[in-house]
Amino acid sequence: MSTVIETQTTPTPAAPERTASKKTVLMCRPEHFTVVYQINPWMDPAKPTDTALAVAQWQTLHDTYVGLGFDVHLIDPVEGLPDMVYAANGGTVIDGIAYGAKFTHAQRAAEGPAYMEWFRRAGFDVREPAETNEGEGDFLLVGDVVLAGTGFRSDGASHEELARITGREVVTLTLVNPSFYHLDTAIAVLDSRPGQEHIAYLPSAFDGPSLEILRERYPDAILVSEEDAAVLGLNSYSDGRNVVIAARATGFERQLRDAGYHPIGVDLSELLLGGGGVKCCTLELRR
Repeated sequence: MSTVIETQTTPTPAAPERTASKKTVLMCRPEHFTVVYQINPWMDPAKPTDTALAVAQWQTLHDTYVGLGFDVHLIDPVEGLPDMVYAANGGTVIDGIAYGAKFTHAQRAAEGPAYMEWFRRAGFDVREPAETNEGEGDFLLVGDVVLAGTGFRSDGASHEELARITGREVVTLTLVNPSFYHLDTAIAVLDSRPGQEHIAYLPSAFDGPSLEILRERYPDAILVSEEDAAVLGLNSYSDGRNVVIAARATGFERQLRDAGYHPIGVDLSELLLGGGGVKCCTLELRR
């Protein structure tokens, strides 16, 4: 007589149902893109760049957003400002208030006024910055809180300035790896809606106290590998369901699918030569 022992297996929890929200963004066609100076580790003026290829890759990103139903606005590129394509650095727009950018490096200084002029014409309440900051490169809205990066570009005093202007809680995070010099290269906001906040990040990009903050506030965050971060996989843009990412960040793509998202890979390898990816090319406009 044999005894049959039944074993119980714990079912794998189903990924949560993700829902998309309508997004309005600002972009800048890279008609003047090239690398003629070096202000981050990704840039090497000795390496040739292909402006036509950069435009074609950017157009794919633009068309992807349009296909997702985004409201896409364009700012005219300015000759002599090759990094203007990285629209995320042009300012921070929350509740109809456009807090302008004040760049660290002289090579990009003229981008700040160019973006602020566009904000004015578009009807935003423009606030001139007194403190050095590089827009959404270092300011990420997650729920009702702004995560704010410092360490390489934006000054910590700009975090206080943004808090005063917007009335939002601003949480300072310190970056320690020069390759991830903006916060949006080290954190991806996957769902920004209050009560549904979800992010992904690279732990090694932050100092100890900042890492403790992230672990405490976002215990369910996706932790991304060094390999995927190295192709700016975290420099992505999400509507809460669809996440546009670097095509080469295949590990991150799998993590997103497992978490219930719909990742969409795009190739921005030419713009990576300037140190930017999907999110760098995307400035969210929040009325």
